[in-house]
Amino acid sequence: MLGTARSLTPNPNGMGTHRQLGLPPCSLVVLMGARCPSCGMTTSWAHFTRGSWLQSVQANTAGFLLAIISVACSVGAIFTIFSGRGPSYRWQWGLCLALVAIFVLAMVEWGVRLVS
Repeated sequence: MLGTARSLTPNPNGMGTHRQLGLPPCSLVVLMGARCPSCGMTTSWAHFTRGSWLQSVQANTAGFLLAIISVACSVGAIFTIFSGRGPSYRWQWGLCLALVAIFVLAMVEWGVRLVS
């Protein structure tokens, strides 16, 4: 996913980069004029892969954090391949908690977008 994000040009509007993949516009934006929780996520990843971390956070904070998790999981996968040992229970539990926290953050960020 990081490789695909790197091949995309971040949309200057902060969302809509996914359209370069042939995907349709966000239904919530089209129907109601409001951004959904994942609006800006592809743009966030495209900025992340270029090292433009501030723009990545501005496009979608949860997307930025998911990109960091993706890098961490890639490193973990490489470690697993070379060591032959899977991730520890503690690591798996921490990853689970991080993903739940990112989901909660995405919902809070979406609520803020809706009221502003």
